Amino acid sequence: MDLRSRVPAGPIEQKWDKHRFEMKLVNPANKRKYTVIVVGTGLAGGSAAATLSELGYNVKCFCFQDSPRRAHSIAAQGGINAAKNYQNDGDSIYRLFYDTVKGGDYRSREANVYRLAQISVNIIDQCVAQGVPFAREYGGLLANRSFGGAQVSRTFYARGQTGQQLLLGAYQALEKEIQRGGVTMYPRTEMLDLVVVNGQARGIVVRDMVTGEISSHAGDAVVLGTGGYGNVFYLSTNAKGSNATAIWRAHRRGAAFANPCYTQIHPTCIPVSGSYQSKLTLMSESLRNDGRVWVPKQQGDPRPPNQIPEAERDYYLERRYPSFGNLVPRDVASRAAKEQCDGGHGVGPGGYGVYLDFAEAIGRLGEATIRERYGNLFEMYERITDEDPYQVPMRIYPAVHYTMGGLWVDYNLMSTIPGLHVIGEANFSDHGANRLGASALMQGLADGYFVLPYTIGDYLATARPAPVTTSQREFAEAEAATRERTARMLAIGGSRTVDSFHRELGQLLWDKCGMARNAAGLREALARIPELREAFWRDVNVPGSHAELNQALEKAGRVADFLELAELMCRDALHREESCGGHFREEHQTPDGEALRDDEHFAYVAAWEYAGEDREAVLHREPLDFEYVHLAQRSYK
Repeated sequence: MDLRSRVPAGPIEQKWDKHRFEMKLVNPANKRKYTVIVVGTGLAGGSAAATLSELGYNVKCFCFQDSPRRAHSIAAQGGINAAKNYQNDGDSIYRLFYDTVKGGDYRSREANVYRLAQISVNIIDQCVAQGVPFAREYGGLLANRSFGGAQVSRTFYARGQTGQQLLLGAYQALEKEIQRGGVTMYPRTEMLDLVVVNGQARGIVVRDMVTGEISSHAGDAVVLGTGGYGNVFYLSTNAKGSNATAIWRAHRRGAAFANPCYTQIHPTCIPVSGSYQSKLTLMSESLRNDGRVWVPKQQGDPRPPNQIPEAERDYYLERRYPSFGNLVPRDVASRAAKEQCDGGHGVGPGGYGVYLDFAEAIGRLGEATIRERYGNLFEMYERITDEDPYQVPMRIYPAVHYTMGGLWVDYNLMSTIPGLHVIGEANFSDHGANRLGASALMQGLADGYFVLPYTIGDYLATARPAPVTTSQREFAEAEAATRERTARMLAIGGSRTVDSFHRELGQLLWDKCGMARNAAGLREALARIPELREAFWRDVNVPGSHAELNQALEKAGRVADFLELAELMCRDALHREESCGGHFREEHQTPDGEALRDDEHFAYVAAWEYAGEDREAVLHREPLDFEYVHLAQRSYK
């Protein structure tokens, strides 16, 4: 398997500019001859489809929502990072690069991260030109706020709706191209397989989610912008539609899957309230700018929070991490909250919660200012919990949020299958073992607006893919395999619902491969997951038929994929005998409970190759070299 990163030579600040010049171009008249398939319409997929169409390519764009603007990117709340240094507080492209590499616990590719920091400044200009209503200072300048893992204010935001507003910008660009005829849009359509012809990605097999019709589409290149796989845990902050099917089916066709065990647990979520829940709700990390995190010093303290005096509160993040305080990175804050709750200091039902308190900020700034900054988030919290956070502290607890793993890609965002490009959260590229807050939106838009449009042209000009049609053998075989898999699920007629298997798998992963992992627990999971997978294919009940709207069938396909992906996640976590970022192995920690890396043996990307049904995946390694950011024990104290 070819794991060449294709990072260009030269000083890091010149790599991208040099590479852009050296890449081959497709002239405007020839762009009209190429068709690019884009799967997903979030910030990465939507911006890529719109930009490729503007350049002159024919674009076929697919999403399983009824509208491109319902992609899960709308749920992002707090902001998008960019190294503009508008606050004149010491920020720079290099500092954003440094913070991101350090925040990822030195497990990301330096060149990719530096390029991301460079492009960040252009993203803001692009979005302002589109009319994105970023918050502004009194004089009209764009406002910034702080986010975890940084000591500068570089996060641009639109109240607590940043993802929604950015997606509307990409969506209007996409709709313009649909109207012009450059993009053909296929909503309510799910990708179920990748078609590979002569070693190149040349098309996809899809199912119309309304009629059930299975069909194929051919193209000269395929782009996956389908998001992450956090829903493998059942309870996560992801929309219920978010799934791993597109990237997992591509993995089964030969695309390497990188770092699957790197899962981000977000520290600021509304705690689980009952077994009836199907998902969890995120409270933006931006709240930690003004909210103070604390627990009662007394174990099991039954008093309401407003009756606990200051002297009997433990503001544990401020105590343990004086330099960063409540704005430590997400993995650090999540583990700290778990420690407090495991030690008997948790609050709320079952003791699974900590307080996020705004009383001090309201007293200092006034309720009107806090309402202006976070009003919609406070309203959302009150609607869900029936508690007014202006009067009592929020209760929060960590939850699965973002997956840093994904399909392996080189510097050009191309997977190990030539022609298959992967962007946004669907790839592994920029965040290492932990993503800093407000960096997901930055990466999605950087990939879609500013990186892929260059690199996909270089691929097309170099590879010159031969014409293909959906009547070719490879398409017929992929369609037949999809129909057979669908028929097999419908024919089982077992006694258990799809959701019952998903819940059981999710609980197993949360317990054994969640915020903390150990070898014994991972081995237990690796023994139980194949048993659960066998039970699924023997006893699942999928009612209805394939020739209609059938959400049970949709779920069944996704859970079948999760049952395979979960095993790879645990295998990856077991092999990585170190702690780094969101991967916390209890056997590997510093004396004060922080993640303990092993740079001598594990400073690499773990890229797994699919080896076939019920066979162990094959591990490949891409070494990580740190020429600009010195490897050091990560500290936020």
